[in-house]
Amino acid sequence: MLAAFSNVNWEQIATATLTAVFGVDAMYFAIAAIGLNVQFGYSGLLNFGQAGFMACGAYAIGMTAHYWHISFWWGIPMAIAYATVFGLIMGIPTLRLRADYLAIVTIALAELVRVIVRAVTFKKYFNASDGINQFGTTFIEATPFNTSGKYSLWPFDDSVNLFGRILLLGIFAGASVMLGRIVAERIRSGNKALRTTLPFVMFGVVMLGAKKTQYGGLGFKSLIVGWLIVFVLGFLVYMLMRSPWGRVLKGIREDEEAVRSLGKNIYSYKLQALILGGAIATFAGMMFSLSRGSVQPDNYSRDTTFFVLTALVLGGLAKVTGSIVGPMLFWGLSQFVSVFLNELTKAWGGKVEILGIPVISSSSQIGAYVQIALGLMLVLLMVFRPQGLFGNRKEMALDGR
Repeated sequence: MLAAFSNVNWEQIATATLTAVFGVDAMYFAIAAIGLNVQFGYSGLLNFGQAGFMACGAYAIGMTAHYWHISFWWGIPMAIAYATVFGLIMGIPTLRLRADYLAIVTIALAELVRVIVRAVTFKKYFNASDGINQFGTTFIEATPFNTSGKYSLWPFDDSVNLFGRILLLGIFAGASVMLGRIVAERIRSGNKALRTTLPFVMFGVVMLGAKKTQYGGLGFKSLIVGWLIVFVLGFLVYMLMRSPWGRVLKGIREDEEAVRSLGKNIYSYKLQALILGGAIATFAGMMFSLSRGSVQPDNYSRDTTFFVLTALVLGGLAKVTGSIVGPMLFWGLSQFVSVFLNELTKAWGGKVEILGIPVISSSSQIGAYVQIALGLMLVLLMVFRPQGLFGNRKEMALDGR
């Protein structure tokens, strides 16, 4: 058994895991989680239809470039308009009711969006189950990177120009300071030297991780643009939630009647939070579709919403940092389990046995074990740290208000 472990390609596992931590999936999940955090973490709105808002963004930008033959930049205001209409349809009949009604309506409407865009009746506009393809030509041509080349997030890679190096170093420095502050808060250390040193330690860890990443040209550009959007939207939400408007939302989450007694229109604030979180999620759909050059309706199924919610809970509710770090850890762990089991299966001659009992007999079974591992992780998280890794137990919005 030990000999088999020694044959496992640990470098391949590390490269795949770190690439997933910083990758496109983590990026667009982070954008969607920021929007879901506005709705669920800060406002207490149990939205199970975030995938519907993501589909609004993806199809807005796809239809703009593919059918109307105008710049895909027009897809951004169109996506926000779609999200606003979708949020009004979703929220107007339900936000005066209990949270469970909103949960039912949101998951139903998100599925309705997917069914409509897959329907043959509307194939002229959405191309049914085939989706909209090859519409990101402008985005691809605007990239300075070779789409067939290989690139890394390592700032000192030969393929990175001076602007790219400054940009990557700035992003990594900001992320390191953020993570250092989070860790310092969690350990509650009064040691000033330790609190000062932690950001530098985190910077070293992030840089070492970036050195092991590898992406294609289109994916690399998508990452740069996408993570910039993540930090801009994260900062926007961070400031909003410290404004009087954000404090009202958190008050509604905690006690609606107390906020109503102060003369605030609860219904209006909830509707604003639902639409704002949905508008943010449209950017996730846009970046996901641009990174692949296509929009496929089944990419926006209910599973997508639950994965985003899982990643958000992993990072921590009512924390902007949790919205960002949670998806990174979610995809990193998912990729680690998948690649590790795949490498282990190869090292053990195509199957894995424990005490003579076949556990994995083919590579097609690995996906099921990845789901089991993620499910077990979520159960353990709910038992030992229900507020998430970086969340505050006092700011949990899990009581259904």
